[in-house]
Amino acid sequence: MSKRLLILEDGTVFEGEAIGANVEVTGELVFNTGMSGYQESITDQSYNGQILMFTFPLIGNYGINRDDFESIRPTCKAVVVHEAARRPSNWRTQISLDEFLKSRNIPGISGVDTRALTKIVREHGTMKATLSSPDDELEHQMSQLKATVLPSNQVQTSSTKTPYPSPNMGRKVVVVDFGLKHSILRELSKRQCDVTVVPYDTTAQEILNMHPDGVMLTNGPGDPTDVPEAITMIQGILGHVPIFGICLGHQLLSLANGATTYKMKFGHRGFNHAVREIATGRIDFTSQNHGYAVSRENLPDTLLVTHEEINDHSIEGIRHRYHPAFSVQFHPDAAPGPHDASYLFDDFMDLMDNFNK
Repeated sequence: MSKRLLILEDGTVFEGEAIGANVEVTGELVFNTGMSGYQESITDQSYNGQILMFTFPLIGNYGINRDDFESIRPTCKAVVVHEAARRPSNWRTQISLDEFLKSRNIPGISGVDTRALTKIVREHGTMKATLSSPDDELEHQMSQLKATVLPSNQVQTSSTKTPYPSPNMGRKVVVVDFGLKHSILRELSKRQCDVTVVPYDTTAQEILNMHPDGVMLTNGPGDPTDVPEAITMIQGILGHVPIFGICLGHQLLSLANGATTYKMKFGHRGFNHAVREIATGRIDFTSQNHGYAVSRENLPDTLLVTHEEINDHSIEGIRHRYHPAFSVQFHPDAAPGPHDASYLFDDFMDLMDNFNK
């Protein structure tokens, strides 16, 4: 098996075995602490443009199957693992991790000390990194890496280009796609919602002309301030229709109401983040994937903080005091899990019903 290098912006170099596609890429290196769910993570559009490193030592052991994808076209830059399973074992397996990465033109590297790599990222924060061939001159690769400016149009490349329906007989919900996970559509479908998915730059008037019972703001990649169109849209529908935001949608709803956001040192990415509901003290274990968060500084009086992360006390949920709108930073759709917070979709159903009454 051929060798491959992982070169970090701080000059650290890891050598491992090449898996996936034979291409060189540069992106932001982030880590995910989930012990399973690598299919869902790799196909999650929130990792658009990022080099995804898994802290769990064995990845690929149950292979890949289409039913667990969170998007049709994954857009992460690369995958980093300690060990890629050579023989996946699961009755649902269709292809191996290596075969899947090659089919999507995504490179990877195996045989890396991911524990040491995670410590570096935790100390220095997320940083740029390159996957390349050991045959290339290292000094040249380092200079190229430092000179690389990462793109800021991740939402534009993740969102649908045209509206499409997911029809049913229940409440009419417009889903604004910033890089949505299919699990959000599955949760709405379970509740018989008649869904229309629209692009990220759909205007407020276009949404209101559809006469929805509610609007869902989805997850997505990147800095929320890079999507000013969405902020303007949210300000235009606020108070006219119930709103539920998840992840990036949570940040955008907050920005639309005058809050600010900040880039976290290394973000929250994994499946067992403990979150406290402030009003009740209830603890939910949640799925998370975000590198930005809503700041407590200058938080407007119109927004009430409803949830916070237990470890770093970052804001994990807000509710508008006067309008039917709320959002959470974590993923109540919970793919691959846990499902503690799925009740929030029921709260959204109740919010729409009460508003219509």
